[in-house]
Formats: sequence, C-alpha cells, structure tokens
Amino acid sequence: MLRRILLAAAMLPAAAFSQTAPLQKVTINYPTRTGQVWPLYLAKEGGYYEKYGLDVSLVFGVHPAGIAMVVSNQAVMTAYTLEQSMMASSKDASLVAIGSPFKKSLFALMANKNVPGMRDLKGKRIGVSQIGDAPYNYTIGLLSKAGIAARDVQWVPIGGDVNARAAALVSARVDATMITAPVYFKLEQDGYKNFGNISDYDDIYAPSVYLLKKSTATANPKLAEALIKAHAEAIKRFYDDKAFAVKAYLAWNKEDQADMERVYDHYAKVNTYERVPYVLAPAVQYILDHPADQQVAAELRAFDFRKVIDNSIVERLVKEGFFERLYGPSIKDEEERKAKLAFR
Repeated sequence: MLRRILLAAAMLPAAAFSQTAPLQKVTINYPTRTGQVWPLYLAKEGGYYEKYGLDVSLVFGVHPAGIAMVVSNQAVMTAYTLEQSMMASSKDASLVAIGSPFKKSLFALMANKNVPGMRDLKGKRIGVSQIGDAPYNYTIGLLSKAGIAARDVQWVPIGGDVNARAAALVSARVDATMITAPVYFKLEQDGYKNFGNISDYDDIYAPSVYLLKKSTATANPKLAEALIKAHAEAIKRFYDDKAFAVKAYLAWNKEDQADMERVYDHYAKVNTYERVPYVLAPAVQYILDHPADQQVAAELRAFDFRKVIDNSIVERLVKEGFFERLYGPSIKDEEERKAKLAFR
C-alpha cells in the first residue's frame, strides 16, 4: 500500500508539492468616489487582483494626494483623470500613464434654483475642488457652450470631493458647481437646476488613466501588465453582471441602490468603460486645446508627452490575444479602431 502511494506521488508534477507563490502587497489610490474608479472596486470584490498575483489595498485620497502617493512610493498606481495626469507629468516626468479605461462620468453642472439658465451664470460664483482640477476644466467646457469664458465667472475653491461641492451649493456658498451621479440625482429632486452633462457632448473628453511611477513599472514590468489585466477582467464583469457590479460599488460607497442601477444602465448603454484601454490621441489633444490658463497652456505645449504616455503594454496584450481571449473574436474590430486612434 505504501509502495503504491509512493509511486503515485512520484508521478505528480513538481508544482503539486510547491506552495502557491505569495501575493504581492500593493496600494492603489482612488481619487474620487464616482464611476471613474468602479473597475477598481470590481477588481477588488471580484478577486481579479488576486488572480494576477496582487494583494491590493485601495486607499482614498483626492488630488493631489494620489500623485503624492505614487511619487513617494506609497502607492503603485492611481486612477487619475487624463488632464490632471498630463499637468502633473509635465512637471514631473517620473510618471507614466499606461492605459485609459474610462471615457467620462455622468457629471452635471448643477445650479441654484434662482438661476434661470446657464447664460445667467456670468458673474456668478462657481465652485470647484481647486483651480485647474477636473471639475474646473469640465465647467469651462460646459460654460463655453453658452459663450461664457473662464474669466467671466468667480471661481470658488471648495476642497474635498463631490460631497463638499454639493454641500457648498446647498448652503448657497456657490451658485453652481459640477456634481457627479448619483449625488446630483437628489439635487434635481430638490429643485436644483441641471444645466448640462459632459456625457452629452462627444467633444468634451474626460477620460481617466492608470498612472504609475516609471521606476516602479521598470523595476517590476509584470506589475503594470497585471494591473491592466485585472482591470480588464473587472470591466468585462461590469458588462456581464449588473447585479454584481452594483453590489461591488455599494460595498465601497453607501449610495441608494436604485440610483446606482440608473448610473449602471447609462454607463453600460454608452460603453463608458474601455474594453481595449489605449490612451487616445484625440483625448490628449483636447487637453492641450483646453488648458486651465495660458501659463499651463505654455507648459503643456512645450512638453513631449510621448515621454509619459505609454501604450506599449496594451499594444502587446492586443498582439498576444489577451483581449480576444477575454471578449471573443468580436473585439478585433474595436482593437483595430482604437489602435488607429492611440497616442504615439
């Protein structure tokens, strides 16, 4: 009997006797509590980080905390907006964007009840987290639709996230501010005015990117690949499993489930999460064409962003068939279309 056991054991592969490789412990910053970081929640709740060898701690911190965490090696990655990433990397070329998973949020310009229309915001107080941040740039994009320039309004830095901006609007500290869903749903119910949503305009680009430190990616080249793969699987799960997607979001943000189902339906309808996450050239050009001010414009246009935007990992995964295995042969058309638009 003992001899049979020994013979059977001898026929097993060596891997059967080895312990599973320990997971790499890493921290990822998430700078907002919105749909922008939904794939991070899904990757965490769905076990996709672990599948690719990572034990991830998600840590919240609004801009510029995410940049600081990456630069100081407190986090390996942050999921930042493209414009914030471009502004940061133009000042510190140690950063690199390796993919872009998200097109734009449901982000509305909400105004007090006594403001008749968007044109009436001229001269009014507009709340932003800080001058030059993502809500600031989105506000400028929407105001331009009504012929209002950045110099035509009073900018009020609020600090904090969307909830702080919503509180400033409700307390009448500001006359209008950009608010993400589902927070603005409640404001609409309470009679606040919705003067437009960036999701309604194809010519307003507001994507996010995976932002890492170059030295981190260089020291561990498999890490960046693992992050892209884990989030790609999370995005597939988003499209395949509404119930799980909403559950994962609510595990990290205590929102009304019906509101989040409404957000989910919109995101799924417009394919807001990129199945093939190239950083796109038109999005980079939009940021260059819509700077916060002339000084920023000069700095951005003088910088070579090929130094800090790297589509090579996504391109290699396309060639290796990763996305085709994940999504099936139908993804090839999207791969080819996105490859033509990729920033190089």
